Parts: sequence; C-alpha cells; structure tokens
Amino acid sequence: MEIDELVKAVQTLNADDAFRARLTLDNWRTIAPYLARYEIRAGDLLIKQGDADRSMYFLAQGSMQIFMTGGPPGSSKVAILRAGAVVGEPGLFGDTPRMANVEAMTPCVVWALRGPRMEELAQRSPALALELLRAAGAVMATRMRATLSKQAPIT
Repeated sequence: MEIDELVKAVQTLNADDAFRARLTLDNWRTIAPYLARYEIRAGDLLIKQGDADRSMYFLAQGSMQIFMTGGPPGSSKVAILRAGAVVGEPGLFGDTPRMANVEAMTPCVVWALRGPRMEELAQRSPALALELLRAAGAVMATRMRATLSKQAPIT
C-alpha cells in the first residue's frame, strides 16, 4: 500500500517539529482515502506565500525548503523539510494567507489533507480527526516557539 511509505516516513522522522500523531497503521489506512497523493518536481512550489489554501501536506519522499519573500535581507530562508515532515498545517485552523513559500528541492511525493476532506473525516471518524488536529497543533506550537526564540521580544 502506498500509505505505508508515508507512515514509515512520518514515524521515523527525528526532528523537534515532527508530526507525532498517536495513530496505528490501521488508523492511517482509515485516513488514507481522505488524502490526495501528488508528485512534485524539483523547483516547483507546493505553497505560495500569500495564497489562501486550507490544506496540510505530509512529505512522504524528498526534501523541501521554506522561504519568505519581502522580508529584510537574510530573513528569507526559514527551514528545510525532510521526508516525514508536515507543512501547511496552519491551513487546517483558519482561512488565512500562507505565510511562506514551500518549494521542492528534489522530486517529492506529498499527501494533501484538504480542509473539506478534514471536515468529512471529522464527521465520520471524530477521534481520528481530533488526533490529526492535536498533532498538527503541536507542530505549529513547536515551530512558533522556535521562531519566537530567534527574535527579540515584542514590547
């Protein structure tokens, strides 16, 4: 099954901001029909800064870079993501513009969880949807803490 590759990548990623959902392989197989698989070429944008999109993406293969445009010099590079990472998770929580660009550095395979499909999952399997949101929220919180620790406090 294709979803097994994604699950292995997610479960083996060793990063502070790893997606640590408490899901079994059977849970992932229940979630799989709500995901859409895409192959992305190196150099292609997955997410464009400023666009509105209610999707979160799971990176199954490859690496991606996150960067911003329009900021002060030297502030454009944000992060590099490896297989197993999630990106775009704020999109599940609100209709807000994307904060950064996400570009494939290598050929990538991503699985998208779009807002409407998440809402469907919440209707049919509320416990699984809640666990996905909990884990996505934890990723956001970790990334926010890391970002805030690099900047001067707001006064």
